Amino acid sequence: MVLSWQDAFETLSTQSSKQTVNMPLSLYDTSIPVFIRGLTSLSHILTTAEKHASENSIPEVDIMEARLAPDMLPFQFQIWTICNTAKNSLVRLAGTESIPTADDQKTFKTMQERIKATIDILQAAGREQFEGAESKEVTMVIAKQERKFTGLSYLTTFAIPNFYFHVMAAYAILRMKGVPIGKGDYLAGGQS
Repeated sequence: MVLSWQDAFETLSTQSSKQTVNMPLSLYDTSIPVFIRGLTSLSHILTTAEKHASENSIPEVDIMEARLAPDMLPFQFQIWTICNTAKNSLVRLAGTESIPTADDQKTFKTMQERIKATIDILQAAGREQFEGAESKEVTMVIAKQERKFTGLSYLTTFAIPNFYFHVMAAYAILRMKGVPIGKGDYLAGGQS
């Protein structure tokens, strides 16, 4: 059953009404919970896709290699990039050790394991690790060019937009493949 946007809004409203802010927001608040929430919804959407593929005799490879356009990278790449963006944001902003992960998951099961491992890494992060991260210099190579950001600009102009770009691409690929998901699944899937 597709989660309606109205049901998602109700879930989100209930959750939001319980949140209080007793201190200034930090980059922890604007990154880790955001990434965990997106990954949780992604896991829910992936579970729905696996069920749909099984019920309709669609080979997993047909989903994993699906793309919206011939020059677009496939579904599996979207999942890898979502996980890498969240994990690398933690490394860049909080200075945690990078945990190498091979981009070789090609089944629903291994994709779910990758998502779970990423959530576990994020959940282990502490707010104190992000102190001063707003003004920390973040250097990346994008399209073979070195780019410099402050921690705040990295998070708000690259990490979060990139994360959601790939979440939305994964969602769109699954919709194209007939997976019965809707806006509510995207907004609040897997949230309770």
